[in-house]
Amino acid sequence: MDLHIAGRKAIVCASSQGLGHACARSLSREGVQVFINGRDATRLEAAAALIRAETGQPVVPVVADITTEAGRARLVAACPDADILVTNNAGPTPGRFEDWDHDAYLAVFEQNMLPAVLLIRALLAGMRQRQFGRVVNITSAMVKSPNPHQGLSTAARTALTAVCKAISREVAVDNVTINNLLPERIDTGRQQYLIERQARIDNSSLEAARAKLVDTIAAKRFGRPEEFGDMCAYLCSAQASYISGQNIQLDGGSYRGIV
Repeated sequence: MDLHIAGRKAIVCASSQGLGHACARSLSREGVQVFINGRDATRLEAAAALIRAETGQPVVPVVADITTEAGRARLVAACPDADILVTNNAGPTPGRFEDWDHDAYLAVFEQNMLPAVLLIRALLAGMRQRQFGRVVNITSAMVKSPNPHQGLSTAARTALTAVCKAISREVAVDNVTINNLLPERIDTGRQQYLIERQARIDNSSLEAARAKLVDTIAAKRFGRPEEFGDMCAYLCSAQASYISGQNIQLDGGSYRGIV
């Protein structure tokens, strides 16, 4: 399927690895010029080279910390006329409610809510003026299925979801869509970290911990990063112009609710 986004420009946050990288690869395969982002210049250039070699498309690495005002400004300055924005950042460390103090909540909002909102704010007017814009926020399954140990993630990402739902209604008339992707158990470095954490909790092997987490998924397997990236690319397509304000779960059919 031709997604009709060849020649568009996309900023993909936190995309030197993991889900952000998967989204950048999928968009690049569709002929999009991607501006990838990370804090480690060496890792970021390696990620850019990998995508270029695979797709033959231009890839621009932008070293920037999106939790800072200067970092966000640097990223926007690199591509001020972005047609597509994929927001993303590493999630907080799981923990216990009684351990999270005032500073912990401020930190997670600075990490997983405010960077996305402020980047959208910086780029939205141009998207509306050009009558094309796609914003995809990588959030978490915890938005709709909160777990106690992921309370920080739930708090920040649910706030982002609410803000974007409000905005999405206003900008849809200008062919600008805002949607959220809610991953659960996608086979990335973050998932390996959670496997290692589970092994420590259970005092078990990594293989046993992985099997335990796989068993929580209805499909009985972890998701593949390319599956996630391709869904992101579709939400950025011309064909997806009538989809906005939605939370789309990539969880192997595990969510138990109906809304």
